[in-house]
Amino acid sequence: QVQLVESGGGLVQPGESLRLSCAASGLARGYYVIGWFRQAPGKEREGISCIGIFSGNTYYADSVKGRFTISRDNAKNMVYLQMNGLQPEDTAVYYCAAGRSPVMRPTFYDYWGQGTQVTVSS
Repeated sequence: QVQLVESGGGLVQPGESLRLSCAASGLARGYYVIGWFRQAPGKEREGISCIGIFSGNTYYADSVKGRFTISRDNAKNMVYLQMNGLQPEDTAVYYCAAGRSPVMRPTFYDYWGQGTQVTVSS
């Protein structure tokens, strides 16, 4: 059974950092990409980063490039999203998801976590 569980969200002030974690288990053969997405109230779900589990190749949306870093620890079945320089516009529910291709569009991902709230406010 596929399970993705996010953690690490919270309330921070502008300029601060957070590290999100995604614990992945039970992934079927072929699901070699973990992506991070976010969805703010009233907005569509946005792909922000993804990583090839075996290749280690990383991809970022322009909105987070240079501020966010995705990484993985295969021994622990974990994927992380280090978020630095957070701004109010980063406020959203953040999801991790498993897919087959490194495309940052929600429709390319079949398995999703429940999400973790990130709020950036002074």
